[in-house]
Parts: sequence; structure tokens; C-alpha cells
Amino acid sequence: MAESSWPTEAQLNDIRNKVSEMSGRDSEEVQVVVSPYRICPLGAHIDHQGGTVSAMTINKGILLGFVPSGDTEVVIRSGQFRGDVRFRVDEIQQPRNTVKDNDPIHANDSAKLRGASCWGNYARGAVYALQSRGKYLAQGIIGYICGSENLDGSGLSSSAAVGVAYLLALESANDMKVSAIDNIEFDRLIENEYLGLRNGILDQSAILLSSYGCLTCMNCKTKEYQLIHPSKSYNSHKTDLLDRYKILLAFSGLRCNLTTNPGYNCRVAECQEAASVLLRASGKAEVKPLLCNVELEDYEAYKCKLEPIPAKRAEHYFSENMRDLKLGHQATWKTLGSSSQLLNYCFCEGCEPLIQMNEILRKAPGVFGARFSGAGFRGCCLAFVDASRAAEAAAYVREEYFKHQPELASQLNPDFAVLICEAGDCARVI
Repeated sequence: MAESSWPTEAQLNDIRNKVSEMSGRDSEEVQVVVSPYRICPLGAHIDHQGGTVSAMTINKGILLGFVPSGDTEVVIRSGQFRGDVRFRVDEIQQPRNTVKDNDPIHANDSAKLRGASCWGNYARGAVYALQSRGKYLAQGIIGYICGSENLDGSGLSSSAAVGVAYLLALESANDMKVSAIDNIEFDRLIENEYLGLRNGILDQSAILLSSYGCLTCMNCKTKEYQLIHPSKSYNSHKTDLLDRYKILLAFSGLRCNLTTNPGYNCRVAECQEAASVLLRASGKAEVKPLLCNVELEDYEAYKCKLEPIPAKRAEHYFSENMRDLKLGHQATWKTLGSSSQLLNYCFCEGCEPLIQMNEILRKAPGVFGARFSGAGFRGCCLAFVDASRAAEAAAYVREEYFKHQPELASQLNPDFAVLICEAGDCARVI
């Protein structure tokens, strides 16, 4: 099997040279964390309720070059933002919502430096996660981090990729052997406890567990997972399926940070409200209010007791979960469209530009199926497309989206408005 086309040797050497300049160390001493972005063909927005999800990585993502600092200091520089982030790994990290208003990270007037501090928060969050589980850090890192151009905030889980990258770098610098499953939990601590976002484990699971070209299917309640290779799921004898399709990412021009947007957390709370009502009605009030703890027959029997909004959230969970369980990888292309329609109706994901983009993608030549990516407040839509028609489809989408949303489309770099991507691999240290 071929390997992911990202990162290239030139990209790795560029990162190594930058860290060498920062640290005064030889570039051959520099290690690089490769932490890919992910897409989710099925199962979106049910991971926080313990549902079954499917995801795969793409050949874009985060690169973090680093060397051990030789002491407890962490120095991070970003390719996207000005300024360095500095702190020590022997400082006790506190969740962001307990930081005082006069913390210089929040009081800085420079938008660019605030951006750098946001990246730095994930490094601090990684230290927090490791500290909270009794992992002693004796060494910091000197590092340079950058993401694939124009893809941060795009709905591809760049935040999880950043968190995973910092975890892997700190663990490597301190000679820690940590399993992928444990790092899934550590990244959850960064997002849930340190930053206050109530998401599930879909993103980091895909980033840490994926294998090139495979679909990662995970039960977020039990943490059991399997890797499904597409060539084993289709009746194709002429060519490997990986050579037959590409992944289109079509960007809306909308951006929003989930940690500062209350909409996502509200939807999680509404799911839990639905679970609480259904569990009480079925005589299981003592069970943790997650929809994965509600039996399907109890949902069918008592869904009439739900208020309209929690009812929509529950409908999304059970419909998406059953689609993923029953249809699996063999139907991912065909069911992307219906999945997006349900997300829009039941989970209120998708604003007008994203809904229009999704419809445009579904009409594009060679596209098998399309859906939203991200939380629906910003970002992109994704599609699987016949490899031989990918360029034609991308051109069609760019032209049609400009007709519908000229103001947003004009803000996009034409070279990055619609990207043709391939399957990726898991996060790793090179």
C-alpha cells in the first residue's frame, strides 16, 4: 500500500531548520510530530453522547518540530502568529476559566499575540492533562508549530491535532511511553477540562488511531474500535479503491472558535436533557444522562415526552448511530447527503452558506456524497469524488459558490477555496 503524501521531505526539513535556528541545536537532532486533520463521514455530533462514529485522516495537518529544552522551560513559536509562548512544565496549570482577567495571555492587546497565546493554551493544556494524571515532566521543549495553510478553524479538528501534537512532543522529550488510548483521554482533558469545550472523543481518536486509507470506526462508550480498509468493503477487482477517489474540502469563508461560541455546548446540554427525560421515564433515573445509556426501545416508547428541541437532538443521535452501526463503511458515500440533511434539521448544524455549499457539492460532477464538517457555525463541507473528475468538480464548486455567496467567496484564497485531498495516516513522531 502507498503511504500518505504528507508531509513532504521539504516540509520536514523546513521545520527542522527553524527549530535549529531557535535552539542552536543541529537540525538532525530535531524531531517532528505529524498530527493530521480528520474528516467524519458518519457519526458526527454523537461522540459526546457515547455513540458509534466513523472517521479518517487526510494528508493535511499540524507539524510540530521540537527538541528537548534541557530544562523545564517550554518555548513555542507559531508559523501562523507572531510572538513566542513561554512557560515551565513545573508550573501547576489551571483551567482557563479560573485564570484572572489580568493574566497577560488575556490582557494582551495584539490580535496576533492573542492568536499565538491560543496555540500556547493547547501546550499548557497538554501539561495540565499530563499533570492531572500523575505524569511528571522534567523537560520542556523548544518547538515550532504550523498547520497546513488556510485550514485552521476550518472544521477539520485542527484544535485536536494541535493538542495531540503537544502531547506527543512532551512525552517524547520526557521519554514517556504512552498508548494511543491514553492520549485520547489526555486530549479530552485538554478540550473538556482545560478549555471548557464539551465535545467527545471522535477527533483525537481519528487522529491517533487511523491508518492510511482506512476508516476508523469507534464506539465512544466502550472505546472499542476497528480499522476498515475500503478495498475490503467493496467489490472492486480492477483497482484499489484508494486510487479511485479523492476528498474535496470546500470552504465557506466562515470562521468561529468553538471554545468561545456557546452554541456547541448548548447542543450537548440539550442532548443530555433528552437523555435525562428518557432515562427517568424508563425507570433508570440513576444512570448517567447520556443518550448511549438509553435503549432504542425506551427511546421509541418515551420520545413523546421530549420537548421539541431535545427531541430533535435525540432523533439525530439515534438516527446517526443506527446509520453508522447498520450501514458501516459500505454505504458512507451514499449516506453522506442524508446525514447532512439530518444534521441541519435535528442538530441545527449548518447555516445558509454551508447548506448552499453542501447542495453545490452534491450536484458537482463525479461526487458520490457530501456533508458538513465541523460544528456547523463555520468551516467547510467535504465530499468524496471520483478521482478522475476531482479537478472538474473543484472548479464547478468554486464557480457556483461565488454565485451564491460572492462576499464570502471573495474573502477566500482562490488556490485554497476548494482543496483536493487524499487519505492520511495517524499522528506520529518522526
